[in-house]
Amino acid sequence: MSKEERDTQKQKKKRNRLIYRSSILAVLVGAVIFALVSNSQDDDEIYRSGDAAPDFQLTQVNEAFDEDVTQLSDLEGKGVMLNFWATWCGPCKEEMPYMQELYPEYQEKGVEIVAVSLDSTEYVIDNFIEEYGLTFAIPHDTNADVRDLYRITPMPTTFFINPDGTINEIVQGALTLDRLEGHLDAITPDAS
Repeated sequence: MSKEERDTQKQKKKRNRLIYRSSILAVLVGAVIFALVSNSQDDDEIYRSGDAAPDFQLTQVNEAFDEDVTQLSDLEGKGVMLNFWATWCGPCKEEMPYMQELYPEYQEKGVEIVAVSLDSTEYVIDNFIEEYGLTFAIPHDTNADVRDLYRITPMPTTFFINPDGTINEIVQGALTLDRLEGHLDAITPDAS
């Protein structure tokens, strides 16, 4: 075999290796893009506006509230602000006074506030309730079952639920007084 033939064979092998490696790289890049897109769509939000809000039952912590247990399905026919929060969450602390300020007015209109605490102990929740003078439902999600059911990651996260039990809107992050009032108006039984 001549030198030219050997050089030609080497070039063919190099070209074949380049094509093979490029093909594998393209498949891997495609798989990574597919995985990223799939995860971002699936993990961010499993519930959307119009979906039925999943039912749950939790023990009530707030002694100022009448019931010992909070079950979402018991509130059908009322608008429900379902808020997930914790005492160590700064933005949660910011919106809590707004929730308490609006609660008496909206409770009369048929809207309930259910603030699910994700704290580890009832002691810190009790202190927080006393400090802020909270009178709405504050059930304690001791095992994070409801947090997992609703796939809560950032806090606070709030689900505004229509009187028919469907989700009106989901808001991640703290709400201002004006924004909160607008969302509560949207789920008031006469308004929805």
